[in-house]
Amino acid sequence: MKLNVLKFTVLLFAFFAMGCKKKKEIYSSETATVKNEIKYAKGLEIYRYGGYSVIKITKPWPGAKENFTYVLQEKNGIIPDSIKQFTAIQIPIKSIVVTSTTHIPALEMLGVENTLVGFPNTDYISSEKTRKRIDVGKVREVGKNENLNTEVLIDMQPNLIVGFGLNNSNPSLDILQKSGLKVMFNGDWTEQTPLGKAEWIKFFGALYGLDSTATSVFSEIEKEYNTTLALAKKATRKPTVLSGSMFQDQWYVPQGKSWASLFLKDAQADYLWKDTKGTGSISLPFEIILEKAQQAEFWIAPGDFSSLKQMSDSNPHYGEFEAFKNKKVYSYALNKGAKGGILYFEWSPTRPDWVLKDFIKIFHPELVPNHTLFFFQKLE
Repeated sequence: MKLNVLKFTVLLFAFFAMGCKKKKEIYSSETATVKNEIKYAKGLEIYRYGGYSVIKITKPWPGAKENFTYVLQEKNGIIPDSIKQFTAIQIPIKSIVVTSTTHIPALEMLGVENTLVGFPNTDYISSEKTRKRIDVGKVREVGKNENLNTEVLIDMQPNLIVGFGLNNSNPSLDILQKSGLKVMFNGDWTEQTPLGKAEWIKFFGALYGLDSTATSVFSEIEKEYNTTLALAKKATRKPTVLSGSMFQDQWYVPQGKSWASLFLKDAQADYLWKDTKGTGSISLPFEIILEKAQQAEFWIAPGDFSSLKQMSDSNPHYGEFEAFKNKKVYSYALNKGAKGGILYFEWSPTRPDWVLKDFIKIFHPELVPNHTLFFFQKLE
């Protein structure tokens, strides 16, 4: 599954303060020394002070006009009067409900997965470590993202619920907040760069007082990604690539500025729709796809198909593509968890270095001879 320029002072909090006359006073003594700690993510800002931190979610959903500000209060920390209108959360938190599988890897990599007490539709979670906790009843089912079971959550009383929204209408989260529960929006899914998504581990690090651990984990991912990126630049050719598949008489392909497209660019592949300007997907008639991509060398991410036969049974016209004929079709759908959840959806935002290595193995295997494909597998 989109970009704003990062801000580097907390003076922006004045925009949310009560009363115009007080705006100039907010953080007047601290602003000069406190900077946003986030480097790549465009929808997240973190500012640390003595005894508390401030998190700003500047892009909770695509096209959002709302910003959300939260104050993380350490034990005995004193929150200035100028920001007491914002939601305050005591840290480190001891119990949490998250609502996206993309949040699970961050909890596990920080070593705080035991604090997870609830999740909507737990079958989607694939990670073995967290599945074990689900199987023994330590993680409760709390409904669906668009319709959370508010009664169960109010009964559970978790320290924090981390939700996300497709827009500014989320009745379940509104009810939970009015009941006194702490709710934070997470916008990791709106990021459109590989390292931008991965950097949201710092969001969770801040919640547990594990800022330095989160920074260390992300720095290692950043290093691995950039090292792999430099390796990819040694490629001597760029193979042509097709992506997507048919859905209700239309073929959906990632646009040129999307997260998926940027991976292909970094892997030194010639993605045939790289020049489109959007960050989502575009729908096109089959004839347009066939005309442009019939000779494409590779076909990446053809939906949730797990075999070439399954593809041809669904649509015999798939067999007209050279990538299909030559069995150069690679899917993320084969690597699944015990309940059928796809590991790619869960782990790829946090581990973009693994995704990039997979693509280089597919397009330029000579550059990574020892890498074993993890997310993507060839369809047979």
